[in-house]
Amino acid sequence: MKELITKKSGAEAYEFFSRYVDVESEETLVLSTTNDFNVVNRLKPFNVFINLSKVNNIRYVNKFFESVNSKLKNGDIFICCSETIQARKERHRIGTVPVVKNIYFAFEFIFLRVFPKVWGLKKLYFAITRGRNRLISKAETLGRLASCGFEIVDYNSVNGLMYVVSKKVKEPLFDMNPSYGLLYKMPRLGKHGKIIGVYKFRTMHPYAEYLQDYILKVHGYAASGKPANDFRLTPWGKYLRRYWLDELPQLINLLKGDLKLVGVRPIGSRYAEDIPKDLMELRLSQRPGCIPPYVALNMKGNVSDVLEAERVYLHEKRRRPYTTDTRYFFKAIFNIIFKRKRSA
Repeated sequence: MKELITKKSGAEAYEFFSRYVDVESEETLVLSTTNDFNVVNRLKPFNVFINLSKVNNIRYVNKFFESVNSKLKNGDIFICCSETIQARKERHRIGTVPVVKNIYFAFEFIFLRVFPKVWGLKKLYFAITRGRNRLISKAETLGRLASCGFEIVDYNSVNGLMYVVSKKVKEPLFDMNPSYGLLYKMPRLGKHGKIIGVYKFRTMHPYAEYLQDYILKVHGYAASGKPANDFRLTPWGKYLRRYWLDELPQLINLLKGDLKLVGVRPIGSRYAEDIPKDLMELRLSQRPGCIPPYVALNMKGNVSDVLEAERVYLHEKRRRPYTTDTRYFFKAIFNIIFKRKRSA
């Protein structure tokens, strides 16, 4: 096995695998395949599967991961690799040519990322590429694994490839509607705990939503109140978030009545676990809003300040139910325009 892995992936990759599994064990399966047929039809049982072929060359990535999941028991290990978008840019010689590199990678992004998601262009994309050499980010690789029932144990960059050690922890989610497009509908807690779909412009890589627990477990929260070292964000996503441009589609929720103009932010069930119980009860008694209290009160965007601002707002809302939102709205507008208040 050592000779096979070293020849295909290098000695450093072999050493990385050896930290987590017994590579030479008879129960370790090592393949270089893009076809799940070679996995599903293995009669001999295995508890470690190492695939040396890039995820970028697998046409049906989730189907492949789901097939691997079906052959493993909870706690068994799956190791795979992918070439990230950043590594691909560094590998290309054209990446050293000013101006030209920006034009080239822009067209490459449109063909390899946009075409596969647009009806009518998808067939053209697969006819030309056969689903090989696709662009895939670190966040998407890890997120796809998480959605298919794997927990991320570790990852490491070796010779331009990201090798990921993952552990089966549950059955796949079989998500038939993953979020790819520019407009994204997030499941959030509404009034009385009702799940609502909140619209936003995409600021993260596809499948990023499945990595929320992993990001918080490894990095926790930053001073801004958002997950620290969040590699799920796209370069343009940071700009959209800073100026709240990503939240413009929430006007749809405003018209539908899911949200009101001012109120506590709609949150996911994972974030709700970190909120004090008494505050959570107050939050669920009100419809969430588009403009959060911390903006109106000109407080910082870290977790403690955001929660304190929500507490102040909710108590004031109970005392003055008809005027509080109006006052908070004009305070927020004043802070945004004159005090240059920006998103955390």
